[in-house]
Amino acid sequence: MVKIITDEKLIDSLVNRGVENVFVKEDLVKKLKSGNKLKVYLGIDPTGPTLHVGHAIPIKKLKEFQNLGHQVILLMGDFTAMIGDPDKKQARKTLTHKEVLVNLKKYKKQASKFLKFEGPNKAEFKFNSKWLGKMNFEDVLNLASNMTVDQMLKRDMFKTRMEENSPIYIHEFLYPLMQGYDGVVMNVDVEIGGNDQTFNMLAGRHLSSRLINKDKSVIATKLLVDNTGKKMGKTEGNMITFEDKPKDMFGKVMSWEDSLIINGFELCTDVTMEEINQAEKEMKAGKNPMELKMKLGYEIVKTFYNEKNAIEAKNNFTQTFQNKEIPNEMTEIKNTKETETIMDLLVVNKILSSKGEWRRLVGEGAVTDLNTEEKISDVNAVTKTGMRIKIGKKRFIKIV
Repeated sequence: MVKIITDEKLIDSLVNRGVENVFVKEDLVKKLKSGNKLKVYLGIDPTGPTLHVGHAIPIKKLKEFQNLGHQVILLMGDFTAMIGDPDKKQARKTLTHKEVLVNLKKYKKQASKFLKFEGPNKAEFKFNSKWLGKMNFEDVLNLASNMTVDQMLKRDMFKTRMEENSPIYIHEFLYPLMQGYDGVVMNVDVEIGGNDQTFNMLAGRHLSSRLINKDKSVIATKLLVDNTGKKMGKTEGNMITFEDKPKDMFGKVMSWEDSLIINGFELCTDVTMEEINQAEKEMKAGKNPMELKMKLGYEIVKTFYNEKNAIEAKNNFTQTFQNKEIPNEMTEIKNTKETETIMDLLVVNKILSSKGEWRRLVGEGAVTDLNTEEKISDVNAVTKTGMRIKIGKKRFIKIV
């Protein structure tokens, strides 16, 4: 039997570090100190093919619960992802169930960087299509009767769209109900999610109270944002994914805004809060952010991989970018056809996300053939075995 740990220092870190809000904190702390086993879950909609640093923040919080001996669930929103969580500007693009299943194919393996899915007190991996996909129209109407239109319109994104005369579709009102119903079906004690999910999680708290008479706790974690409040996003090109190699992960951190450094330490590493507070003081006193960012890159790689990989990534960055040398080790991709274009090869191997990205990079003069030391200007340039390519300032590719 797994022992429940009630250490006050660990509980304090769980409910405070990287946390925007807890509903209701005093009650949750009391539950954690009671020694009773809690059931805790985090839901993720698989809208992309890989988990990223934004997911890692609540996953790490879920790990803290698991380390204390509580039962944890990583729930795949394979049903809710088909509809999509409403956006401030417009309805989300709907996905097929097949597309969703392709997206989440590697999620469990990726999440195992932090969660234990084997052995004592293993994390559960569930899918909400198991219950949401079986609901009939009567079930949906009964569920919808538990919330009012007025409650829904209090959600900030719905307010924004109404002010801008942007349409709101009926199915978007149902999304918070579906997410909230997940916690009811699983009979959980605690839900974790980013603070952008607060409305949905509180809808679930409301449903748990009405339908199963349970006072579910909610932990809303902070988001990784810069000093303007802008969330780290995929479109910026520096979003760390669970599939990134250590040197790429380190390089992306080094391209982050300086305003992300302190948040990055708190949300993405295991560095103590005492050290983080000291680093914040040093930055305010005028310390060069580069040194702290190097440490942040090292700590993030160590968190996702290990210390050996972190040292290698740091050394690679120092050698390549600070000393402006070509690294000895590059990402190698195999050339299977002599006539294959560089564009096709890079897209197929997921070095680049699309042919459009390649055309943009070539047009900006951001691609160099290191063998000839000349910029590549032809978007249809053909690959050559042994070719070494530099893309931008941080990516080095070798064709073998």
